[in-house]
Amino acid sequence: MLTYREVLNINEQYAIDNEKEDSGVKLLLLHFSNLSSTDLLLSLDKEIPEKVYNDFLYGVDRYIAKNIPVQHIIGYEYFYGHKFIVNGDVLIPRFETEELVANVLMYYDEIFNSEPVDVVDVGTGSGCLAITLDLEEKQMKVTATDISEAALKVAKENNDILEANVSFLQGDMLQPLQGKKFDILVSNPPYIPDHEYVENLVIDNEPSVALFGGEDGLDFYRIIIRGASQILKDRYLIAFEHAYNKSKDIKKIIKKHLKDVEIIQKKDLQGKDRMTFIIKR
Repeated sequence: MLTYREVLNINEQYAIDNEKEDSGVKLLLLHFSNLSSTDLLLSLDKEIPEKVYNDFLYGVDRYIAKNIPVQHIIGYEYFYGHKFIVNGDVLIPRFETEELVANVLMYYDEIFNSEPVDVVDVGTGSGCLAITLDLEEKQMKVTATDISEAALKVAKENNDILEANVSFLQGDMLQPLQGKKFDILVSNPPYIPDHEYVENLVIDNEPSVALFGGEDGLDFYRIIIRGASQILKDRYLIAFEHAYNKSKDIKKIIKKHLKDVEIIQKKDLQGKDRMTFIIKR
């Protein structure tokens, strides 16, 4: 039987040869071997058990040959240190979105000075934004919405497993929030233009309703910004994640519909314009 090292090297190269991330192979090996990264490092020259080897190869085949995301094969993704269930009904949480959470927590301290606040996450998907904010800041009372019943089922399961206290509402964008008022609105809405190319791994496995945002990818930002004043209190924070090349367009939409607000746009760790914050003090 081969060693862990040999199995890893062979299949990482297999991934690279097929234009897949070799890091996905390591995640599969960690999952099927039930080893931590440290334990795997210490076990590299040990023989891999036959069952682990067979399960791992089946996972690699699904990932590379059948084009299924690693997160769907193993059933979860970590976000801000929390383990979230994911499947084909929700977007896989991205590392970059963790930066949105960190900034929301920072601006919360600055604007609201640790006071209790009502927070809403519009288009919650797996619930990663809403649940993480609820877990990280106990002064936040968090509500989350999504148009997809299937997505909300996943979000509710994550909420229960992680022992969070998010409330969930089904409906299209701001529709289920009428009559309610919030201090903070966060959203990572669908923002890919309808006719833009999307790699097969994404388009074949993640819900299109969570990907595409109209002709220019900005339809959902317009809906939220136009209707924001109806569901927000006098002092508020709006936090968006968006496509790296849309920050100027989003600023124009904000200036058209919201007056006397501070607009802060930030780059992510890769230097891309990915976050916009709107503050009314």
